[in-house]
Amino acid sequence: MKLQVAIDLLTTEDALELAGKVAEYVDIIELGTPLIKAAGLSVVTAIKEAHPDKIVFADMKTMDAGELEADIAFKAGADLMTVLGTADDSTIAGAVKAAKAHNKGVVVDLIGVADKVTRAKEVRALGATFVEMHAGLDEQAKPGFDLKGLLSAGAEARVPFSVAGGVKVATIKDVQKAGAEVAVAGGAIYSAADPALAAKELRDAIA
Repeated sequence: MKLQVAIDLLTTEDALELAGKVAEYVDIIELGTPLIKAAGLSVVTAIKEAHPDKIVFADMKTMDAGELEADIAFKAGADLMTVLGTADDSTIAGAVKAAKAHNKGVVVDLIGVADKVTRAKEVRALGATFVEMHAGLDEQAKPGFDLKGLLSAGAEARVPFSVAGGVKVATIKDVQKAGAEVAVAGGAIYSAADPALAAKELRDAIA
């Protein structure tokens, strides 16, 4: 299982600093939507140039103009970009078309999708590299939230999937047991007193 760090900081400088600390422990470096909106897609280029051996993930959360937005992300240096699962099928298909042209990949983010199992199968058929079983920060903040729903949906869908939303040392083994290809850790790494140590502990937990 791969480890993905989600960087939800707001400046390119901070993103480069964090990526530099944790790169040796992660497989995928994700530039979060708030970061891309604050710093622009130049942050994707900067991270890819600094870490050419890593998979760089642009969390675009595209909802329309799939082919165009995917093309922009891939030209900026992204290896993977996201389209929302609630987008029209044609939007996802357009992003996949751009991905094929660049030999890159599209991840369909199922945040806000009620029937994640059905939609996961549908978007995989449209050409998604994998789907992301995702609970956003607002959903995670609700009383009683846990990962069980995401993990069961991923296991049931039987398509390649990642899990994002509360992944930490205490839960990453459950993510692995559910069959996820990628575990996405955000705050567990970037909010830690020692991000490098936090990333290493997550990597060690997987191993």
